[in-house]
Amino acid sequence: MNAEILKIVENIEKVIVGKRDVIVNVIAAMLCEGHVLIEDVPGVGKTQLVSALAKSVEGSFNRIQLTPDVMPSDIVGFSMINKDTGELEYRSGAAMCNFLLADEINRASPKAQSSLLEVMEEHQISLDGKTFLLPHPFMTLATQNPVETYGTYHLPEAQMDRFIIKISIGYPEVSDELEILSRSEHGTEAAKLESCCTVKDIESLQEQAKNVRVSDEVRDYILRLVTATRNNEFLKLGASPRGSIAILKMSKAIAFIEGRDFVTPDDIKRVAVSVLAHRVILSPKGKSKFATQEEAIEFITSFVKVPIG
Repeated sequence: MNAEILKIVENIEKVIVGKRDVIVNVIAAMLCEGHVLIEDVPGVGKTQLVSALAKSVEGSFNRIQLTPDVMPSDIVGFSMINKDTGELEYRSGAAMCNFLLADEINRASPKAQSSLLEVMEEHQISLDGKTFLLPHPFMTLATQNPVETYGTYHLPEAQMDRFIIKISIGYPEVSDELEILSRSEHGTEAAKLESCCTVKDIESLQEQAKNVRVSDEVRDYILRLVTATRNNEFLKLGASPRGSIAILKMSKAIAFIEGRDFVTPDDIKRVAVSVLAHRVILSPKGKSKFATQEEAIEFITSFVKVPIG
């Protein structure tokens, strides 16, 4: 593993126990300048993961609890008149940070959800004819509870497509939970966490990850995999071109994290489910065959021919 990335991973593991694959996926998304949707039950460490990542890289961190009464101005900010100058002044919202935790995004109203679209896509805020650039790097990490749906709003496909990956943390193994119990008796590790690099270091790592090579054969494999989601009887909606780009970016980030300057087909297979599953919709026939979109993508990945050599 890349030495600088390993330092970040090990620092986050002081707080998050036994979830290295999840941590690596989130860091890979950060290297891609992408956003992450974390779908999981309460209490598995979603907030701690985001907070630990922000602290590890000395990034600014804001958390907004999204409820039906949250207004777009709470997220993107608003303009108000300065009594002394009589001019409009911008007052920043929660999005003006390096790491934004949008907690329970599916509880926000459609109007509040839509205010995140420009923030996530353009990394900027347009308000009253002015444009305000967000800090760099910027990353939105949104959470939602897959079990409790009362009082929630469905995330539109356009919004889902903005997340480079969707992941689940899952319950810890018994041995890991014993470690969590032991740590909880001696105070909160998250409060003691110190940084191991800076946002400038992250910007440098992002540029290095972009230089990872992808062969024509691997690019063709990506396109065949994505095309297979569009021409499949089990899917009503396939992945968009943004899905192809997301696989390319994530596979390059994973290869960089593993210390390689080239992408392999295994990198593509490793990221395919987390990148594509939330971008597709099961058809009626697909719902009878698969319990989740993840299962459908695993099935499709299993029959798309892998390039050799």
